[in-house]
Amino acid sequence: MSEALKIRRLGENELQIALDMAMDEGWNPGLEDGPAFYAADPDGYFAGEIDGELINVISAVRYGDGFGFIGLYICKSEHRAKGYGHQIWQHAMDYLGARLLGLDAVNEQTASYAEHGFRSVYRNIRQTGISLCDTPMDPRIAPLGQGLYPSVRDYDRRFFPGPREDFLKLWTAPMLETRRGFAFVEDGDVKGYGVIRQCHEGFKIGPLFADTAEIADTLYRALAGQVKGQTVILDTPEPNAAALLLAEKYELSPEFETFRMYRGPAPDLPLDQLYGITTFELG
Repeated sequence: MSEALKIRRLGENELQIALDMAMDEGWNPGLEDGPAFYAADPDGYFAGEIDGELINVISAVRYGDGFGFIGLYICKSEHRAKGYGHQIWQHAMDYLGARLLGLDAVNEQTASYAEHGFRSVYRNIRQTGISLCDTPMDPRIAPLGQGLYPSVRDYDRRFFPGPREDFLKLWTAPMLETRRGFAFVEDGDVKGYGVIRQCHEGFKIGPLFADTAEIADTLYRALAGQVKGQTVILDTPEPNAAALLLAEKYELSPEFETFRMYRGPAPDLPLDQLYGITTFELG
């Protein structure tokens, strides 16, 4: 039997395979992440097969011409340390080309990624706890919907190194049963927004972007109040001290950490207004 690895693109109806592998690794993806992930870059998901058996996957999402993000880099345990991971990694790198690249890595893998030109820039800390919040009765809190989407899209742009409109349309879609989103609107302007989505375990809040700590607090309560009494998860960038204080205020505890790494100059993002990253898999 041949041991050659055949690498192919994953179709939309196959992306759930990668998400199921992520669930098996304990990464706890959202129940309806697939459509938004696929919309971000329909050509950016790959699988490696040996004699027809799928053994590894990787996502290599292009955001416009200038940015890309690596995620869902998983190999079945029985096929590790055989060179197959390097092959699918190189395939992803070739697909992404010379653009600025980002990824989130656990500490044990940072040295490996450094060999490929990636540099650690800051830590993200996953914070977990039980929601004790009630949704505030604040007229400035508006449910995300079609009317708000253009303003949310424009607001989101400065928090991310590349355009992600197709992804964002589905990530903030109001018709999905497993997620809710709110914007903070004052004097006709969006000054923050967030999304909470159901995962295999608990509910993740991400993104959570806000102009001020007070707005972030209000949005957090609006989101966490949707699932009071249940587990909530917030991935906070360590450089934002106010985000760490927000997690502490609502009795969230550090669970684990990743390191945001870039190949190329780190983008100039307003980390002091970034209270929760969107997702470790796609940035």
